[in-house]
Amino acid sequence: MTQNPTSLDPADLPDAITRYLAGRAAKDASAAATAFAPHATVKDDGQTYEGAEAITRWLGQTDTEYTYTTSLTGAERDAADRYTVHQRLEGNFPGGRVDLRFRFALAHGLISELTIAP
Repeated sequence: MTQNPTSLDPADLPDAITRYLAGRAAKDASAAATAFAPHATVKDDGQTYEGAEAITRWLGQTDTEYTYTTSLTGAERDAADRYTVHQRLEGNFPGGRVDLRFRFALAHGLISELTIAP
């Protein structure tokens, strides 16, 4: 049974999600990586990254590939352990601006799945 998403104050997001977002904003891959479960999965830009080592590499690569800023534009609780965060990225990547949805699934207080899509 699927619930309707509930708007959420970003200050009320779970700790793992706020650690991930803060690490990404600071371009600190190590800090962002601590938010993930050891066997987590990330899907971004048509690629899938599985496990701590692959996710840490992905975090480091995306932090150095482009220069950009992020603005949190909304957050929702989709289910007890699922959240969607909306962000606008602006920078020197193709197109210069994009609005993305970050869909998080949590397990035991850590991110177990993250899917990033427009």
